[in-house]
Amino acid sequence: MLCCSISFLIFSVNPRVAATPGAWPFFAVIFVSGIARAFFNPARSALLAEIVPRSAYANAAAWRSSAWQTAAVAGPAIGGLLYGFSSATVAYAADTVLMLVSVLAFAAIRYTPAAPASAREPIAQSLRAGVQFVFQNPVILSALTLDLFSVLLGGAEALLPVFASDILHVGPEGLGVLRAAPAVGAVLMSLYLAHRRPLERAGRAMLYAVAAFAIAIIGFGLSTSMTLSFVLLALSGMADNVSVVIRSTLLQILTPPDMLGRVSAVNAIFIGSSNELGAFESGVTAKLLGTVPAVVLGGLASLGVVGVVAKTVPDLRNLKRLE
Repeated sequence: MLCCSISFLIFSVNPRVAATPGAWPFFAVIFVSGIARAFFNPARSALLAEIVPRSAYANAAAWRSSAWQTAAVAGPAIGGLLYGFSSATVAYAADTVLMLVSVLAFAAIRYTPAAPASAREPIAQSLRAGVQFVFQNPVILSALTLDLFSVLLGGAEALLPVFASDILHVGPEGLGVLRAAPAVGAVLMSLYLAHRRPLERAGRAMLYAVAAFAIAIIGFGLSTSMTLSFVLLALSGMADNVSVVIRSTLLQILTPPDMLGRVSAVNAIFIGSSNELGAFESGVTAKLLGTVPAVVLGGLASLGVVGVVAKTVPDLRNLKRLE
């Protein structure tokens, strides 16, 4: 990922790259960065389990989410300012420096890795073991299913440019505000979760959170007010953050240490596929039915998924305190 940042920095000072037909060098670097993240995210989750006691993981997950969401709000804003008031070279240079800081931060972590419980497996066999574990654990499977379908069906982020230009009439500046709204809500909720006692009924809290997310998305689809749309998107971010914290904590608590990397990889597949396929689904549905009906029907479908999971997976519905 650091090398990818350096590549973009080099591209920005080399005008010949920017003039390349199809801009294939940029797509190639983005492709490589996606491969890097596919390895990075599961490894990071497994590492966290080795350096944070499981009794403190729910709180750690809330702090991690808070840091990530804060960066999700501040990063694009700072990047845009650097690009707008200086140049792309300065923006990519800042990205490269921050990525180097990240590498050094990970290198500075001192811990004793847990001894592997079994011999190394081929990647395909290892991933298959992770998938089998997930499908044999109804609580983990239902938590991942809720996340998958709530984003796949209820995600409206891909259609925000249409709402900003054609429905709310707020222009590019308003689009930036709308994009930041879910992250703002997520930051506030994660800070609240980090300072409160653990949830006593985590299963019901997750179901209520996903239902609240779907209702907020339905309201956003029907809204014609910029203020109301911002509030509803912020509420969707709050609700989604509750689900994220509970799901990530469940994965750590219910997964044996030797399976954590593999299960985290399966989780990454669920999250990645839901985000990308959700954007595709939103675009196709909006083309066929219209922008507002696409968002409203997606939110209603997400509510339906919550009802089905709540009815068919009593183990999740009855889940108590995460410890």
